[in-house]
Amino acid sequence: MSSEPVIGVLAMQGAVREHVAMLAEAGARAVPVRRAGELSEVDGLVLPGGESTTMSRLLESFELLEPLRARIAGGMPAFGSCAGMILLARQTLDGRPDQQQLGGLDVVVRRNAFGRQVDSFEADLDFAGIEAEPVHAVFIRAPWVEKAGDGVEVLASVSGVPGVDDDTARIVAVRQGAVLATAFHPELTPDVRVHRLFVDLVRKAA
Repeated sequence: MSSEPVIGVLAMQGAVREHVAMLAEAGARAVPVRRAGELSEVDGLVLPGGESTTMSRLLESFELLEPLRARIAGGMPAFGSCAGMILLARQTLDGRPDQQQLGGLDVVVRRNAFGRQVDSFEADLDFAGIEAEPVHAVFIRAPWVEKAGDGVEVLASVSGVPGVDDDTARIVAVRQGAVLATAFHPELTPDVRVHRLFVDLVRKAA
């Protein structure tokens, strides 16, 4: 691979253009992915936000579900934000019974854990692996990680959120091998550091 890895952005829902722009700024060549043939030509994949059950159905409709599972199981780096985190999880709580999981992360995720659209919020997070200033995180109908397996590294947590009944620190960013996920939307801020972290993971995986 050249120093400019090719990273796909699943182009079915969510802030696809924003992810493409952030990946380009982080040093990758970003391309939209809608078909299995396009998936086969990328070095890594971003799964953006959106509505996780709809995205699950679209993956089946576009015959991408099994190829994507296979590539992730085979070691392809993946990064999911918000709904992307839900899809990458081993199990989802409060999801639809027919929702499909990609299983790239040994985590149990609670869907819409922080509430509805009106409960969206922002927070500054200490993020493992990202130095200097905290990461400013935008949460929109966000999940959290209810349970993480032994092989999962917790990168960031948040507590004291308006509308949440207790001050328990909720896990909102994780990594397992070459798979990264955030409950928030780093593509909606000017800070490219989370995307740069993923681009570095893709380079190292090669």
